[in-house]
Amino acid sequence: MKLKFIIPALFIALLFSACSEDDTTNDTPTFNELTGLNKVQDLTNSTHTIELYNATGRFYTGYNEISLRIKDNATNSYVKNAAITWMPVMQMPTMQHSCPKTNPVKALGKETVYTGNIVYQMAFTDGSGWSLTVNYTINGMDYTVTAPITVMQSSKQNVASVLGSDNKRYVVAMIAPKNPIIGNNELVVGLYQMENMMTFSEVPDYSLTLDPRMPGMGNHSSPNNTSLVFNSADKQYYANLSLTMTGYWVLNLQLLDSEGNVLKGEPVTLENTQSSLYLELEF
Repeated sequence: MKLKFIIPALFIALLFSACSEDDTTNDTPTFNELTGLNKVQDLTNSTHTIELYNATGRFYTGYNEISLRIKDNATNSYVKNAAITWMPVMQMPTMQHSCPKTNPVKALGKETVYTGNIVYQMAFTDGSGWSLTVNYTINGMDYTVTAPITVMQSSKQNVASVLGSDNKRYVVAMIAPKNPIIGNNELVVGLYQMENMMTFSEVPDYSLTLDPRMPGMGNHSSPNNTSLVFNSADKQYYANLSLTMTGYWVLNLQLLDSEGNVLKGEPVTLENTQSSLYLELEF
């Protein structure tokens, strides 16, 4: 009679023991901070592993929103308080350059995840050429790690690097929409100026005219589009983008400075079917 009471008691004891171990392993949060993210790769030095994540699990040309975590290799736990900067560099045959970026900061509502962005404006066909250096400080100690990264070419032009009539180089990158729909879409674009080969700054108070066209459908446009205007809150440019049907669209742009001078791009006419400054999307 006693045996049948002993077996359930042992089962309950084992169950509570397993739950206790799962709740305390590695001092990680009890909720999944990586929901919706896929690992791109790890960068490792003798003390830490920098885990890089994004939505697709790969880096592509254009605007990349990137999440990272710092794992202590000795304790297998994740760092909750760090100051982080990074520097992407592309090695060309005769020179090297960086690209627009914002440094990672702690993600809202998360304990171990930091987010930032990098705008890769070009890539070699095999994805080679880029490296990423991450510099970070933990409890007053400075660390660094550098490793090659793979950046593939996007199937559509979602970033453009152009020389303006003011002899300055600009980078225009599409941030949204990520999933276009038939109808009105919020178009979000980043605009950056190259200060030197390693420094790119966000450009405020310019504007970009917008004329979306479908080259495969008689190059027709769409109604209710607006020009891209600067939002000082996030330092990005916003417009309404009207897409009347699925398919391939060219977003013809003209870049204007704060005084209304056209720096790059031309209006679309019967004779000129596409601006020299444009972005593409297909859905």
